[in-house]
Amino acid sequence: MRYISTRGEAPVLNFEQAMLTGLARDGGLYLPETIPQFSTGEIAALESLPYGEAALRIIKPFLGESFSDDELTKALDAAYADFGHVARAPLRQLAPGHHLLELFHGPTLAFKDFAMQLIGQLFQIALKRSGQRITIVGATSGDTGSAAIEAFRGLDNVDVFILFPHGRVSEVQRRQMTTPDDANVHALALDGHFDDCQARLKDLFNDHDFRDQVGLAGVNSINWARVLAQVVYYFTAAVSLGAPGRVVDFTVPTGNFGDILAGLVAKRMGLPIGQLVVATNQNDILHRALTSGEYRVGEVEPSISPSMDIQVSSNFERALFWAYDSDPAAIRQIMAELKAGGFSISQGALQALQEDFMSGRASETETLDMIRTIRDETGEILCPHSAVGVKVAREKLRDGVPMITLATAHPAKFPDAVETAIGIRPDLPPHMQGLFDKAERQTRVENDVEALKSLILERRMA
Repeated sequence: MRYISTRGEAPVLNFEQAMLTGLARDGGLYLPETIPQFSTGEIAALESLPYGEAALRIIKPFLGESFSDDELTKALDAAYADFGHVARAPLRQLAPGHHLLELFHGPTLAFKDFAMQLIGQLFQIALKRSGQRITIVGATSGDTGSAAIEAFRGLDNVDVFILFPHGRVSEVQRRQMTTPDDANVHALALDGHFDDCQARLKDLFNDHDFRDQVGLAGVNSINWARVLAQVVYYFTAAVSLGAPGRVVDFTVPTGNFGDILAGLVAKRMGLPIGQLVVATNQNDILHRALTSGEYRVGEVEPSISPSMDIQVSSNFERALFWAYDSDPAAIRQIMAELKAGGFSISQGALQALQEDFMSGRASETETLDMIRTIRDETGEILCPHSAVGVKVAREKLRDGVPMITLATAHPAKFPDAVETAIGIRPDLPPHMQGLFDKAERQTRVENDVEALKSLILERRMA
């Protein structure tokens, strides 16, 4: 299995190399050269399998010779051992034809745990074999950071630096990143918004001398392994509702486009997905791009769904690569235009995107109303991101086609928004009791790449 960059000017790598590399050296994102195909029989055979066994079958074809079956099996067992639900990703029916996929039963209460816990295990296997020491730097809009810290905290051969936008994550999200006291973990509150964090992360990767000096590795959704791990729950959810014998639609609360890109990968593998619905909050650049063909960066508006407060969605580059018939020259051109503020999607590429994706948006008021409505109708309490997804999904329901909305985080991660909506402050699960009693440890940093380099060089355990 060979992995190529969306921009066509980086070395071709195997899976392990692509996982450890993260961002390609030409600034692009790695993708498999070909997508493995699943027959209807192979999809049907996933029915009733434990989540880990299904994950093994789905992920294995992408790994080539990088990891043995035994290594992957052990990694999957360890990755999901601490999830709070035996099904790992259970479905709950909200209404006839509409189901909620609960992705918040992992250790940090967000969908990021499905990928990050597995990546943590695979990184450990690879680093133990090589004896290498790495420096992980991640940018987070709230959930990736805590999931990465949970996966890599306390490891001897890994330093973890997480950039989050100062004052723009929920208190629970912040405390999940700032209360671990492991010496190899560093929570960095950057002056700016998530797009600034993501831009500085890419600056670090694009300085190849620094990158090599500290052994830089990335675990954002720019890392292909993150996307791949998320493909699994599309299959398990669809099969539980009748696939491959019936088409299933999905709606995904979307910020950096990685979670819904995993759905596109599943569809390209042969899973009968009809609509992939992009659900955005007021920072609706993806909704505007998919309806108008114009991707124009504006100002980020802080919201009650902060993990979606993004204007530059990194993983959209992978979808564009496929929409432009895997033409790296076209991607280099539009990514250059993005640096100047935006780009126009060609008519052919826009048509290709619209064949795979639909979109919608939810305002703050509509999000709060949806939290209230679903609580009244079903007793389910949604986080504000999941509420955005449910609101848009209800507008896109089709007769006879099941709709699955991804519930991306536990409501207790966003208690202020939930309390505003329904007057109830959701409790944290038992394993997180005491979070508010722990001392916080964080460093505020300016929005400057040289300052970040200096801090990383000073703090890492060489």
